[in-house]
Amino acid sequence: MDPKIRIPILCVDDEPNLLEGIALHLGRKYAVTTAVGGAAGLEALEKNLGTTVVVSDMRMPGMDGAAFLSRVRQVAPDAVRMLLTGQTDIDSAIAAVNEGQIFRFLTKPCPPDRLLGAFEAATEQHRLITAERVLLEQTLRGSVKMLTDVLSLTNPMAFGRATRIKNYATELAKAMEINEVWQIEVSAMLSQIGCVTLPQATVDKLYHGRPLAPDEQLGADRLPAIADGLLAHIPRLEVVRAFLVNQTKRFDGTGPPPNRLREESIPIGARVLKIASDFDMLETQGNEVSVALDTMRGREGFYDPRLLDGFAALRGSNAQRYEVREIPLSSVIEGMTFAEDVKTETGALVLSRGYEVTEGLLERIRKFPVKGNVKVNVRVGPRERR
Repeated sequence: MDPKIRIPILCVDDEPNLLEGIALHLGRKYAVTTAVGGAAGLEALEKNLGTTVVVSDMRMPGMDGAAFLSRVRQVAPDAVRMLLTGQTDIDSAIAAVNEGQIFRFLTKPCPPDRLLGAFEAATEQHRLITAERVLLEQTLRGSVKMLTDVLSLTNPMAFGRATRIKNYATELAKAMEINEVWQIEVSAMLSQIGCVTLPQATVDKLYHGRPLAPDEQLGADRLPAIADGLLAHIPRLEVVRAFLVNQTKRFDGTGPPPNRLREESIPIGARVLKIASDFDMLETQGNEVSVALDTMRGREGFYDPRLLDGFAALRGSNAQRYEVREIPLSSVIEGMTFAEDVKTETGALVLSRGYEVTEGLLERIRKFPVKGNVKVNVRVGPRERR
């Protein structure tokens, strides 16, 4: 960071005079924001989510330091948290550490040099955290993109299904306020990666929900394990792998894989994927939304009831959200989604239903093996309507 740019920090206490002293001492190096009490501290933090370090007093009326720092962790998880207090009660200190996951515990009175040293260590910790996250995100994004690109090129049918599952799963995860949204997105996009090992005839049967021969079913049952194996050497994808391995597990504990997980012990991302993928399969078979949902409700023990109710509510609320229109393939724009499969004149699949139009896809469309001014059905949202 440019040394001329002062690093933003937040100091919270119920004593205005103490805050004034801290701001005066640290203001030469940091952009100090002060707040009297936890509620004011949260308001200040929400106005500046780029805050790197938050220090709080422990004993404050209304909201103590442990509760405040716990909220800070939710609002700004990258902010490094410290506790400054004159209280010596060990139970309160433990609560602050456990609930707020604080970086340092400082006692009053805290000498200026010690306070400054703590902030220097905290800002360095913030730099390390954010640098690691950026590197990790770039590594994961590149690895996942490579795998999904392989899937899109080798099996557009499976890629289209993965895209639809991702849209359903992400929407449900956000609506239910599930923390692991990005892991669910990644696991959904990779949920069909194992299809690259299956013969195209088997994938066709899977896509259309037709019965599989015993050897084909055996291969289909191994898809989650294959996906897990492909991801085994990519770091920090343990949660994603757990979602994928258990994506076919029923809520009552039956079904593959053969483990003892059941109900809430099944990873929540796997429960979300189960709902999203089964709904997509029912829709692919030509069922209306209401029929698909009724079918799922009738499968006793298959799904997490709370998540299924949330998903059904979403499907009802979004029924009129999109408009389907027929336009020339050359007229599609970024953000549209194909409402049905795009095929060549010989019937070969070019793009699968649910494929979202991206900038890269627009370049590929010019090279598609289709003749004439082919018209396609696309689903458009409010932003793409003209």
